[in-house]
Amino acid sequence: MSDANPKQTKEDVHHEVSLAEAVSHVDEEPVGFNQRVFSGTLLWVVAVACVAYSAFHLYVMNIYPLETWAYRLSHIGGGLALGFMIYAAGATRNEDVSKRNLVGDTVLALAAVGVFTGFAMMIAIWYNVMQTGMPAGQPWALRFYGIPLFAGSVLAVMHGWFFTVRLKDRISLADVLLVVATFSAIAYLILFSRQLQLRGGISMALPSDMWAAVTCVVLVVELTRRLAGMALVIIASVFVGYAFLGPWLPGILYHRGYDAKRFFTYIITDNGILSAPIAISSTYIILFVIFAAFLQATRVGEYFVNFAFAAAGHKRGGPAKVAVFASGLMGMINGTSAGNVVATGSLTIPMMKKVGYKPQTAASVEAAASTGGQIMPPIMGAGAFIMAEITGIPYINIVYAGIIPAVIYFLSIFFMVDLAAQKYGMVGLPRADLPKFGKLLKQVYLFTPIIVLIGSLLSGYSVIRCGTLAMVSAAVVSWLTPHRMGPKQLFRALELGARMALQLVAVCATAGIIVGVIALTGIGSRFSAVLLGLAEHSQFLALVFAMLVSIVLGMGMPTTAAYVVAASVMAPGLINLGIEPLTAHFFIFYFAVISAITPPVALAAYAGAALSGSDPLKTSVESFKFGLAAFIVPYMFYLSDEMLLQGSWVDSIHVTATAAVGVYLLSAAVQGWFFGRANNVARIVLLAGGLTMIDAGWLTDVVGVTVGIAVYVYQKGFVRPRDMARGAD
Repeated sequence: MSDANPKQTKEDVHHEVSLAEAVSHVDEEPVGFNQRVFSGTLLWVVAVACVAYSAFHLYVMNIYPLETWAYRLSHIGGGLALGFMIYAAGATRNEDVSKRNLVGDTVLALAAVGVFTGFAMMIAIWYNVMQTGMPAGQPWALRFYGIPLFAGSVLAVMHGWFFTVRLKDRISLADVLLVVATFSAIAYLILFSRQLQLRGGISMALPSDMWAAVTCVVLVVELTRRLAGMALVIIASVFVGYAFLGPWLPGILYHRGYDAKRFFTYIITDNGILSAPIAISSTYIILFVIFAAFLQATRVGEYFVNFAFAAAGHKRGGPAKVAVFASGLMGMINGTSAGNVVATGSLTIPMMKKVGYKPQTAASVEAAASTGGQIMPPIMGAGAFIMAEITGIPYINIVYAGIIPAVIYFLSIFFMVDLAAQKYGMVGLPRADLPKFGKLLKQVYLFTPIIVLIGSLLSGYSVIRCGTLAMVSAAVVSWLTPHRMGPKQLFRALELGARMALQLVAVCATAGIIVGVIALTGIGSRFSAVLLGLAEHSQFLALVFAMLVSIVLGMGMPTTAAYVVAASVMAPGLINLGIEPLTAHFFIFYFAVISAITPPVALAAYAGAALSGSDPLKTSVESFKFGLAAFIVPYMFYLSDEMLLQGSWVDSIHVTATAAVGVYLLSAAVQGWFFGRANNVARIVLLAGGLTMIDAGWLTDVVGVTVGIAVYVYQKGFVRPRDMARGAD
């Protein structure tokens, strides 16, 4: 693998821009291809709306709790409205060079008639309820409310696809209509939420319930398309289609089918869109996204990266080692692998290229490290919270269980980076260009928010209380820096938090649609039965199937949605085979996460390739190699649950040590460097030795260590093939 330029020397390392200037942009949020950039009055309107959205969540979580359904629906509604204002239906541009189109104008006019008719009837319904105090509107309004609203919303979506001029600095009329439609549908669902808890999904549901629900589904799916691409939209559409096509499908796919009213009123309940993903999104995810925004607004993220550069930037392959540390730390909070690649990779990838890494390898290291942030406790990119909600296992137990696997994963990437640097003789950055470590040590108090977060979690406080304390500590500690948080920075943090949360809100809502279909049709349990039959009661074979399904489902999907969908389908079958729930869910979660660096669809690797200018497919293959340990670690903790801290400390230490040796041998085999350049035979032997250490038994450990020692002796020239041949004689 040609990872670098072997002729790279210290004299060749020059910076096109200063490190300080590059680091200063780490906390800036990248602008998406379809994201609008406002100015003037519109800028303030959208910013205030974002601040109100963040402040609403903090107020409800910490001061004045709302009824559960009303809160979750408000969470979705606010996210939809902000999403349609900020993100266009396609790529935006700076100039309006379009001409008026009669067909487009007609579609927009019809959309406006439908949406505003629904809106007017919604106002009438609300007015009647407020006047009478009874949860029932005017019969004529209820009868005719939904159809025009749904039709107008669909036409507005279509206008955004085909006819809208997507200017970067203004909101299109079609998207204004979608904001109005969002308010109309969500207001109805909130108003009748208590009634929907009783009649949702059954024959008592009203036609107006169905139309409000189906409108909400259309809006959720459209925003997901804008923010997360087509992969999740296609999968959700397949599941929705399955709900109606069941009577015509063969075998285990058969079910009796459902009419539209029952299906959509079921999907909008806490069995569907309002289920676990949105329950977590509206509490833990939004809380920690705002916490991440506080870190960005106070420039603490900049300190993290500077600290990493000061500690490791001068080492061989230093910027790559910085990427491992910084991306892991920021990715833990960020919540999306690809998003973290863009945030930290804009700095680390150019720096890696400076010290000799080829663009492809620089992007691969960043993608693997950023993906690993999703498995790093205590936040795990929101995975820990969702797992706790789904399994009922206490959150703190999941955090503990994730420590050793995350350490092993990042150790493997570090080994890969270091061995590549040795192989190609790469150097670090000049010390003169790096931040002064002694100076940064005097600012070590900037780690306080992370320490407060972890300390309060270990002290037994609720997750919401812990996140809030960490947020407050970030604001307080900023007063000891030049970037002290005042009203302006607080406003910016709350605005940024809302913007950062939008993708996760849309993704979690769409994942809820899939969860609802699985629950309604029972396909999850039937698929588990098939899994049991195929595996013939072999846990290992079932795990291989679960791995493949998790990776395939996760391709092109954010981690949160990938895990939720895969766990809904696969986890019951694995648990029925006798695998512990914690192990089964961690196994699925890990493979859902690393789907972000698994070819052919590897979103994190593609994001890195875009920054480095490398070939996306080759980058995905190489990032797969760097993340190879992630494919091994889940089998390690399946065979040795001490890795999940389920046994004694002595056993856990033993498992950690042997796993570290194992991934080092695997890394050496992949890189072809083990105390010197390793030939193909040595690489095969090292690979075999590393794989034997998947099982933490003493016999396999002895075999693996013996293999490592034997190859070391061979590499150092203490013994030659002819000596072994002579000894055999």
